[in-house]
Amino acid sequence: MEKGPIRALAEKPPGARCSNGFAERESPRSGPSRPAEKSPRTETKSAQPADSWKGERPRSEEDNELNLPSLAAAYSSILRSLGEDPQRQGLLKTPWRAATAMQFFTKGYQETISGQCCPPSDGDFPGAQDTEEGTERSALEFPDWKCYSAKSLLSDVLNDAIFDEDHDEMVIVKDIDMFSMCEHHLVPFVGKVHIGYLPNKQVLGLSKLARIVEIYSRRLQVQERLTKQIAVAITEALRPAGVGVVVEATHMCMVMRGVQKMNSKTVTSTMLGVFREDPKTREEFLTLIRS
Repeated sequence: MEKGPIRALAEKPPGARCSNGFAERESPRSGPSRPAEKSPRTETKSAQPADSWKGERPRSEEDNELNLPSLAAAYSSILRSLGEDPQRQGLLKTPWRAATAMQFFTKGYQETISGQCCPPSDGDFPGAQDTEEGTERSALEFPDWKCYSAKSLLSDVLNDAIFDEDHDEMVIVKDIDMFSMCEHHLVPFVGKVHIGYLPNKQVLGLSKLARIVEIYSRRLQVQERLTKQIAVAITEALRPAGVGVVVEATHMCMVMRGVQKMNSKTVTSTMLGVFREDPKTREEFLTLIRS
């Protein structure tokens, strides 16, 4: 009589696992090569959409016109799913208004990158002309430098607004208004961008700094990426001694939903060149943008 329950206890754990579907996954553990092959496959699949923002995604005015009906239809479907009637008077034109507004909120896709990605040369990295160590350091900081395609901004955005000037002191433009869309919840985050750079015989038209901010912010974004893209684009355009970018923003996904913290702010920064290497230069920049 005692052996029966003992055997039942011994047999229940594997039986329970089979009913839950875990036995099939655990049985191949005798061959460790199979799970080892599955894990990198899942990583590569998840890495592709995560890195898709680095590629070129141009959108033309013609694309806007062609896609507007389907985008408006999608908003009509959203209204129905929320329990609303898209045919009532107040909502008759809402899908078209919302579709047009979303195209405007993301107009950065149609204003940017028209050129092709080009592999970087040694001089593309800050400090590359100084020492080989500087080149290696910058290459490690930006292993996917070529995918930013910031060089194509020269023709589309800067419009010959780079001027030869024997000026080697810091240039700062702060409190640039920024409006962007959180790619996780499709709600806005708004704030200020502060940009500083140390010229290397060339300066950029001041309005073009705000233009670069506008182009990268008018996309589905995360603040960390936005900060880095602005800094890399300026570095590509001017090859300055250093660039510093600080973004302060309030995220509606934290204010209107979730934790609902009204006064929270998110601050991100990217420091390149001497702004990263020299604490005094970095401190001067941070002090001036806060004054």
